Amino acid sequence: MFGQFSPLIFGLIIILVLFILFKILKFSLKTLLKLIINIVVGIIVIYLLNLIPGVEIPLEWWSGLIVGIFGIPGVIIMLIVSFII
Repeated sequence: MFGQFSPLIFGLIIILVLFILFKILKFSLKTLLKLIINIVVGIIVIYLLNLIPGVEIPLEWWSGLIVGIFGIPGVIIMLIVSFII
């Protein structure tokens, strides 16, 4: 049962870590909100893509970082790389 919710837990942990990091570094709330939205949407898209047979994008820290910074284009890049590798 825990395996089904691991993307959600992964996303929440990243959001919590980023919130603490932004508080320490005094980034604006708007920047933090944009990054959180990118992460949440990206994790959901990766999870939905992993439901398609033949598509396997791992949910690890580096994929969360790519999705957080680049958003949906980051997911597309990871999808292309997963087909090449």
